[in-house]
Amino acid sequence: MQTNFTLAQLADPMTARSEHILRKCVHCGFCTATCPTFVLLGDERDSPRGRIYYIKAMLEGDRAPGDAEVRHVDRCLSCLSCMTTCPSGVHYMHLVDHGRHQIEAHYRRPLADRLMRALLAWLMPRPAMLRWAMVLGRLAKPFAALLPSTSADAGGATLLRRLRAMLDSVPEKLDGPSPVDRPQTFPAAGLRRKRVALMPGCGQQVLAPEVNEATVRLLTRHDIEVVNVAGSGCCGSSVLHVGRTREAVELAKRNIETWMREIDGAGLDAIVVNASGCGTTLKDYGHMLADQPEWKERAEQVARLAKDISEVMLEMGLVNVTARPLRVAYHSACSMQHGQKVNEQPKKLLRDAGFVVSEVPEAHLCCGWAGTYQVLQPELSRRLRERKVANIESVHPDIVAAGNFGCIGNIAAGTGLPVVHTVELLDWATGGPQPRALS
Repeated sequence: MQTNFTLAQLADPMTARSEHILRKCVHCGFCTATCPTFVLLGDERDSPRGRIYYIKAMLEGDRAPGDAEVRHVDRCLSCLSCMTTCPSGVHYMHLVDHGRHQIEAHYRRPLADRLMRALLAWLMPRPAMLRWAMVLGRLAKPFAALLPSTSADAGGATLLRRLRAMLDSVPEKLDGPSPVDRPQTFPAAGLRRKRVALMPGCGQQVLAPEVNEATVRLLTRHDIEVVNVAGSGCCGSSVLHVGRTREAVELAKRNIETWMREIDGAGLDAIVVNASGCGTTLKDYGHMLADQPEWKERAEQVARLAKDISEVMLEMGLVNVTARPLRVAYHSACSMQHGQKVNEQPKKLLRDAGFVVSEVPEAHLCCGWAGTYQVLQPELSRRLRERKVANIESVHPDIVAAGNFGCIGNIAAGTGLPVVHTVELLDWATGGPQPRALS
């Protein structure tokens, strides 16, 4: 793709990188076939290629984007399926993040939209506040039926429809804080083979605390010492995806500083992540801090150490397996298969644990969760969930497994099948308790 940036514009490192990404695009359109929003809407503007043109125009013009540009960029899930499909290696993830940054910096959203985004960006990185919001949400949940379940906007991006989505997302049951989410060290069960830090996450602590609990049991049972390092927390993705790049960078710095103290002290063999969206962001820390020389090297070191739990466990190998020949439909979260390129590892582990793994049709398409997307674009999110659930149910599984707590909650809301984290099944197969969803 031909670009027309000025030398002054290219002096900005972020713009220079985006220009390099843009020039790789050859207009082939392969990305449209695997883009969830294009598959649903059939609108070129809601495809990666269409958004690339919009972002190019924004950046080259160095101007405030228009309403149409914002609307169609907002509808992007950041599922990154287009990056898996693209034969030219267009790094769409970095480009759309820059586009969102440009929108946040130069576009004045309507007041209701600004307030909604500000609330989500403030709550998501703060588990304690998110928990209180969920408690209040449970009180208001009975009134959700009074709010509209449809919207004139194709994405559902209207205030009342978004409020309905927020209330619908409040779980019926909310667990208290898990003791494993406090800073501490969990010793290996036997002779220590590795020492790892656990990425504690933020939303997962509130919505699925059982995942960190199962992760700690699984790792320590396999002779891995686990440390929950004081000061580590949100990876930054929840604010990055609403254009708040500066806040995301500050969250990344806090994690890097925290983990580097541990690396330089007792040492770490890996930083284990069990929420795939967080894993994609952690592995990208080197890019996020590429323009800050005092942070770049440390950011790259942390990124190299970041591993999904399935990567670590495949390296270690499962022990003392009690096979349970249940049929498992494995849902590969977008951030896992497209963001981290981790796809076969979880499936192999499940097979090693004695489960029968079924391939899900249209496995490359997003389930519609995408973090705050289910609130900000609830209609598209709902349609994608319905499509995903239909594909999962078509293989008649006993259980659905996934590596991202958001996908788990989203899919579970649309089906009667039990939906669990992959690590819960591996924990169960090697001596842990039966996952609660199966009881």
